[in-house]
Amino acid sequence: MKTDFLIIGCGFYGAVLAERIAEILKKKVIIVDKRDHIGGNCYSEFDKRTGIEYHKYGTHIFHTSNQIVWDYINKFTKFNNYRHQVLSSHKKKIYQMPINLETINSLYNKNFTPLEASRHIFSESKKFKNFKFKNFEDKAKSQIGEKLYKAFIKGYTLKQWGKSPKLLPESIFNRLPIRFNYNEDYYPQTQYQGIPLKGYTDIFKNLLDNKKIKILLKENFKFNYKIKPRYCTIYTGPLDSLFDYKYGKLEWRSLKFEKKYFTLNDFQGTAVINYPDLKQKYTRIHEPKHLHPEREIYSQNKTFIIKEFSIKDDKNPYYPINDILNRQKHRKYKQLANEIKSFYIGGRLADYAYYDMDMTISAALKKFNTILKNLIL
Repeated sequence: MKTDFLIIGCGFYGAVLAERIAEILKKKVIIVDKRDHIGGNCYSEFDKRTGIEYHKYGTHIFHTSNQIVWDYINKFTKFNNYRHQVLSSHKKKIYQMPINLETINSLYNKNFTPLEASRHIFSESKKFKNFKFKNFEDKAKSQIGEKLYKAFIKGYTLKQWGKSPKLLPESIFNRLPIRFNYNEDYYPQTQYQGIPLKGYTDIFKNLLDNKKIKILLKENFKFNYKIKPRYCTIYTGPLDSLFDYKYGKLEWRSLKFEKKYFTLNDFQGTAVINYPDLKQKYTRIHEPKHLHPEREIYSQNKTFIIKEFSIKDDKNPYYPINDILNRQKHRKYKQLANEIKSFYIGGRLADYAYYDMDMTISAALKKFNTILKNLIL
């Protein structure tokens, strides 16, 4: 089987590159993926019992302020007006997340103004300000104090990462803002936000709808793979398995999901609720019908929820444990990959990084420009 380009992985990174190569360069592309479907972790499908579309690998909200990315992705889909809100259930009471003024007032049973809340949290956290931020817990306490940390962050982090927060890098906390107003939007700073009107899988079908693109599913890639491209290979999977764990395994967290059905119109009133208390083994409950309120089927008297559990599973990697030791291993693997002629890497798994979807698309568009410059066609 002959092709001009070989791409390993059919998530956003691989699919965007395939689309650009086929559309702009007019070259043949073969995409190989070990799963039985396109779309990577962004894959969506319809539940057979209810007809409700859901995201198989956890709720995905598209959000971006990158105009280039927004203009590009809108060639392949339109979005609804969904705005993401996350709640947190602590000791059988619901709080706003990320932590905002309502969260603070509810937990402390106060009626603080923004200035009063800011001063109170500063007084709670100032004794931790001298920490050197060597770990997640130090950083968190220095920003929000001990009470908020123990209520909403500590248990959730322990369940999510399977490690004490004292053993995690402080950089992870950077994704958890605190607000001193009543803004409930999970992504308040992003210019564009929503769910694809026809679901995520439909985006991938549109991206890959080109006669020059061929997709091979349930295929594992190794360096002796049967297909040798004319120009280059683009690899988007984990690097440790690619190089047979030469420098040891990179640590990953993965997820498992449990569905439960109800003869109700609405189970929890929102798409996602976090469960930081250790009493519950799951980290979140998703109710997918809330992602598409514009669809008529969602007014029917049926719904389902998905409980999400964080687990250690190197074979199905989701989240990198990006500490010093793992970063050192990854740099060694990346160096090996960079030494291979006509071989490019990129994406969430290959970069051992947590990327939002818009970041992945942006990186793929930039990689296409790099390939364009380096190739002699």
